[in-house]
Amino acid sequence: MAKIKKILKWGGISILVVFVALVIARMPHAYDKQKTEKQVAKIHATKLTLDDVLGKNLPPDPGAEADKTIAGIDANKNGIRDDVELAIFREYPDSAKVRAAALQYAMALQIGLTQVSNSATLVAMAQERSRAGGCLFKLGGIDEQMIDAIHREDSFKKLILNTDARKNQIEDVYDKYMVSMGSIKGKSDCDIDPASLLN
Repeated sequence: MAKIKKILKWGGISILVVFVALVIARMPHAYDKQKTEKQVAKIHATKLTLDDVLGKNLPPDPGAEADKTIAGIDANKNGIRDDVELAIFREYPDSAKVRAAALQYAMALQIGLTQVSNSATLVAMAQERSRAGGCLFKLGGIDEQMIDAIHREDSFKKLILNTDARKNQIEDVYDKYMVSMGSIKGKSDCDIDPASLLN
């Protein structure tokens, strides 16, 4: 009887040790999952504001500092690289509608350069980039919509991915983390409704 109690005691202790080891081994995964969920939520919550579109908080020109890092400079902390934001305002001083779509697209690509760390965050960024592309698409007339949207998206992409390091970074995140994805259901393409802007 004492032998059976001893076996049961050590068996119970062994099961407890294995259970504790499994819990400890799963903790990093649970932490990573929680961290990813927060990052995905942050990516989807990052939105362009009307003040951004109207230029109420334009940053100073970053000069040569703009291209020293992949992230660049974002002095006004709106999620858009300062040199890109200023270039969009120079290119489209009289069209808030185009600025809104271009700034939204720039914000989505900047997320791709700075916030993608796994497949889930890549999907969130790609969904936001797709929304921004859809917003660009809405700017053209009915017949010229597709050509205008492709041209605009290509020119904004060149502006934002203006160094080899930035081009390589965006290619790397797609190569490393790409999985199949769908669009975001029930969400408008444009952060700022173009119809709400005068020009």
